[in-house]
Amino acid sequence: MCGIFGYVGLRSATPVLLEGLRQLEYRGYDSAGIATLDGGLQVVRSVGKIAALERRLRDRPLDGSCGIAHTRWATHGAPTEANAHPHTDCRGEIAVIHNGIIENHAALRRELEARGHRFRSETDTEVLAHLIEESYEGDLEQAVERALGRVRGAFGIAVMRDGEPGRIVLARRGSPLVIGIGVNEHFAASDVTALVRHTRQVLHLEDDEIAVIEPGGFRIARLGDGAEIDREVETVDWEVGDVDRGGYPHYMLKEICEQPETIRNALRGRIVLDEGIPKLGGLEAVMDEIRRCRHVAIVSCGTSYYAGLVARYLFEEFTDLTVEVELASEFRYRRLNLTDGTMVLAISQSGETADTLAAVREAKRKGALCLGLVNAVGSTIARETHAGVYLHAGPEIGVASTKAFTSQVAILTLMAVLFGRHGRLSLHEGRRVLTELMRIPELLERLLERRDEIAALAQRYADCEHFLYIGRKFSYPIALEGALKIKEIAYVHAEGYAAGEMKHGPLALIDPSYTCVALCPAGDLQEKTLSNMQELKARGGRMIAVATEGDGAAAAIADDVVEVPATLECLSPLLEVVPLQLFAYELAVRKGRDVDKPRNLAKSVTVE
Repeated sequence: MCGIFGYVGLRSATPVLLEGLRQLEYRGYDSAGIATLDGGLQVVRSVGKIAALERRLRDRPLDGSCGIAHTRWATHGAPTEANAHPHTDCRGEIAVIHNGIIENHAALRRELEARGHRFRSETDTEVLAHLIEESYEGDLEQAVERALGRVRGAFGIAVMRDGEPGRIVLARRGSPLVIGIGVNEHFAASDVTALVRHTRQVLHLEDDEIAVIEPGGFRIARLGDGAEIDREVETVDWEVGDVDRGGYPHYMLKEICEQPETIRNALRGRIVLDEGIPKLGGLEAVMDEIRRCRHVAIVSCGTSYYAGLVARYLFEEFTDLTVEVELASEFRYRRLNLTDGTMVLAISQSGETADTLAAVREAKRKGALCLGLVNAVGSTIARETHAGVYLHAGPEIGVASTKAFTSQVAILTLMAVLFGRHGRLSLHEGRRVLTELMRIPELLERLLERRDEIAALAQRYADCEHFLYIGRKFSYPIALEGALKIKEIAYVHAEGYAAGEMKHGPLALIDPSYTCVALCPAGDLQEKTLSNMQELKARGGRMIAVATEGDGAAAAIADDVVEVPATLECLSPLLEVVPLQLFAYELAVRKGRDVDKPRNLAKSVTVE
């Protein structure tokens, strides 16, 4: 894995391919490569950033108007030039780029080597090039289909062959691929973000589909029986400017600052205030089934998992549903006792997270109603769930999720109120929550005006070796998310804990090398959190408190206080998380980290 881009048309392919790779950089990678067709197959690869590939191309320019390009994130084999994509067959006639994992690659490699094939890399992908070579009988599409019939695992591939210029074959099983439609040109990418500079007309391939793109058209068919598929073209609702930094030094900072607007987008047209009820069109067709449900299982990964933890408190507050929140990577392997009264809610920014998708498929197999909460329109989870809601947050480029998280929490609040209003939540209470939710963007704008204050705070704590984040109830998932952000982009050890768990182990760690970040909003649980803060302070730890404006209780204990505007307890996560995002960002900048592309991480985890 990680990024696929292809072009066939009338233009010189190399600049188009390089631009496509740059738009996929945010996914993370350790090497890159390009192949073009122009009187023969030409391949150039390099280790490191795309700039290194560009330097190689200046020494060895590639011509041709048909090409494929890839950014690789090492899974099988070290990040070396030999392991970078594209991979070729023995004759150097076929080039393959691939996202995914070929599970039976070792056995296939042994068979191929026994028949005289010579391998140049350690990758599982090279097996595909040799299988296609063996299967070729005059038509590349048929050869790809025959070769894929022998593999187990996940793949999104793009293939070219010398002798078939102006033609790229694509296939997908478990790893996303999107076709972009232009005028006398077509594109392919693993992420629609890479296409919007060229076209907003796209088609998503689905699992077990094969496609051919040529300058004048495309064809999609089903793997196995070759049945042609007629699919409606979709129009991407993003503008080119949505995938630019817009004058910000990093995408992450831009996306933090976009949150007032992205929450407005999440709420727009979805609140009927007079009736104290949200209107979520994506759920209307299944509301009768939802009303019959007594249990909801929320499945997600990473930051989306923490949004799910917030949702647990929201659903329990407003509904009679029993709620469990599970990491998708664990949920999918459990012996699930799902009944007719269970709904599964899958949360994923990309809509392509491999474990979350696998959890959805297992839940559907067992008869559960499956709902999706995703950002990427047309993504696999959006298509495979029975119903769902889009975030409308626009493309999120930074690897560390920010605006998607707050949009998820905002919509999960709408869902909790909607389900509650069909149960025990009163009209008055529904109106109260929705009215305050509509104020959140304005409160966030006030909070973001204090960026300099948080930057100064990060400077004071830049030498800290360990962070401990604590919170209770609604603030507990935010403590987990704050700690994750520090780990992700600043590469500093940080842990998030429920504040009540301090005496069950973490307190033993505290010494002057630790800084505690305590989420201490005004409310019924504040006194207990203040007590935890005093325990930590007594053991020599430094202390930052995130507290409600005008409440001086935390300031009497903490070394530093970040104040957030007052709101309802159930909405406090939407405000508390933003200073933690900014703090992690500013800390990472001061440490010279690659904020948008942190080491060893990818934006969309589309393989297991």
